[in-house]
Amino acid sequence: MMNEKVILRIPKIPRVHWILFLLTIFTTLLSGAIMEGARVFSNPLEIIKGIPFSFTLLFILGTHEFGHYYYARKHKVDATLPYFIPAPPFLFLIGTFGAFIKIKSPIYRKDALLQIGAAGPIAGFAIALPALVVGLLLSEVIEKNDIQGALILGDSIIMKILTWITHPGLSKSQDIMLHPVAFAGWIGLLVTMLNLLPIGQLDGGHIAYAMLGEKQIIIGKLAFILLIPLSFLSINWFIWAILLLILMRSVKHPPIQDIHVPLSYKDKLIGYACLIIFLLCFIPAPFKIS
Repeated sequence: MMNEKVILRIPKIPRVHWILFLLTIFTTLLSGAIMEGARVFSNPLEIIKGIPFSFTLLFILGTHEFGHYYYARKHKVDATLPYFIPAPPFLFLIGTFGAFIKIKSPIYRKDALLQIGAAGPIAGFAIALPALVVGLLLSEVIEKNDIQGALILGDSIIMKILTWITHPGLSKSQDIMLHPVAFAGWIGLLVTMLNLLPIGQLDGGHIAYAMLGEKQIIIGKLAFILLIPLSFLSINWFIWAILLLILMRSVKHPPIQDIHVPLSYKDKLIGYACLIIFLLCFIPAPFKIS
């Protein structure tokens, strides 16, 4: 990456950012409190039970977006501060649709494209991973017979490894009731994985285009086609495919000027690191009901 020193001058934060952020704090607090069985409507003060989930999730999402913002500024690319998107807890379980920054000027160099695209997933992964470890240590082991009708979360490779490390004596008849911090960490890894899909202008699309150039379209099409068989494992993949069609409209990444300039060895390592993170976080069936 570039050795030039970066001095971040945070601009005045527009009112819309504050409003969206405060609303997202409220909706994630409410979601976390409901998960903990709080009776928020009869006793509003019980919303504080949602603090562990809300703080952890927003810290992961905020770190992800700040990674993008930092490297955008480093490469003198004009970008906004993060927009956090609140969601009604009764419509969307976790109380948020995530966060994003808006790139307002073109990215001309593919090393900048790769670094800006990769910085978010790497930063978010670096926070979500320890959050998941801490949350698993705080989680409760229960018998599977006691969780009829519960939401079952799918396992990624990293989830299986961490579960084995934190709960080595777990039997086949047992499962883990995730602590809110662990659930936020799990969501953080899921978001990281989804963003690393090599499609369009997702983070993974930026990275794949910087690494593969015009061949990205082949990988993008293949990744999108694979969402169809994955939809038979979990309806979530079908929903995400529809959202990608609406939001991206194309699996192809827009062209940049210096696509034929070779990447440095260090930049290639960053791209390979993102591929490893994607594989570690990949979940074939993210959600199902027991």
